[in-house]
Amino acid sequence: MTAVEGVQRTLEVALGERSYPILIGTGLVGRPDLLTPYLAGQQVMVVTNETIAPLYLARLCDGLPDDLEVRTVVLPDGEQYKTIEQVERIWNALLEAGFNRRCTLIALGGGVIGDMVGYAAAAYQRGVAFIQVPTTLLSQVDSSVGGKTGVNHPLGKNMIGAFWQPKAVLVDIGTLTTLPARELSAGLAEVIKYGFIRDETFLAWLEANMAALRRVEPEVIAEAIARSCLIKADIVAEDETEQGVRALLNLGHTFGHAIEAHQGYGNWLHGEAVGAGMAMAATLSQALGWISTEDCERSLALIESADLPVHAPAGMSSDDFLARMRLDKKNIDTRLRLVLLEALGSACVSDAVPPDQLTSLLDRYPRR
Repeated sequence: MTAVEGVQRTLEVALGERSYPILIGTGLVGRPDLLTPYLAGQQVMVVTNETIAPLYLARLCDGLPDDLEVRTVVLPDGEQYKTIEQVERIWNALLEAGFNRRCTLIALGGGVIGDMVGYAAAAYQRGVAFIQVPTTLLSQVDSSVGGKTGVNHPLGKNMIGAFWQPKAVLVDIGTLTTLPARELSAGLAEVIKYGFIRDETFLAWLEANMAALRRVEPEVIAEAIARSCLIKADIVAEDETEQGVRALLNLGHTFGHAIEAHQGYGNWLHGEAVGAGMAMAATLSQALGWISTEDCERSLALIESADLPVHAPAGMSSDDFLARMRLDKKNIDTRLRLVLLEALGSACVSDAVPPDQLTSLLDRYPRR
């Protein structure tokens, strides 16, 4: 425990003058002592969605100091609404309220809300402060940390956006008690990813504790969030704008983003698509001789234990995959770059996968 009541872990994303804390604990939403130090001025815009608003919006707003001007925006819920049109609603609300450059935006919700609010903050008057209050496991361990913001385009996920770091990230584990089981599993995909790319010991811990994680046992879930955030914070501090090692955080995402775009945003949850994408990456790594058959089977078993798919969508052809994958942001010129496993706990970015071998994998990969 830290000196702050209710805060079980305090981590830092080390970016010099732009460093910020990640506070992890229970009962943190609505704590003015935690949010107030990171407000830029007297104007606060809280942005959430229709699902989260009835649960936590009043609690968060009631916990803000009385002398602030607090406005709210409630957006529709779902990946299909992660669009520039919804971000424009945030900008409209800020302009109509006369918010200035010392305003602060607070993102209360999952990854969709966090990404859109961050992008709105990055662009409004060329950059204003924002705070992340993530309410899903996926956003708590991944999208709220690192400053990637943006919206989807019909041709590709997260193709329009900006790097814009929050002033703080407030992770209230209590919000996970209202999270549907499917959303929890989607978040576990990102947790598993950290073990695959950086920490085989963490993978073994996840194998031993997956049942407890799916029951949302507080101490176990807090440990998983902290270890995930620590790995991500270290990688972001080393490579903020994804010029090198940060690309490893995209394990499974090249396949996964293709699935999301092809199926229609929201039909497969992001974490479900990433789960299938990691299974495909592990299978390709095994086919290349980089990991053993046993390690590949172990990888797929861990993904399945989180109640995540390890198959590709029925009706999605290799041509469908390749058409979407060619739009991936990691690609350089015409070279397709994939994050693959050199070993469990160690990943790399490779543009040397023979095209015929990739096509062969995509053609024969199990579908459901």
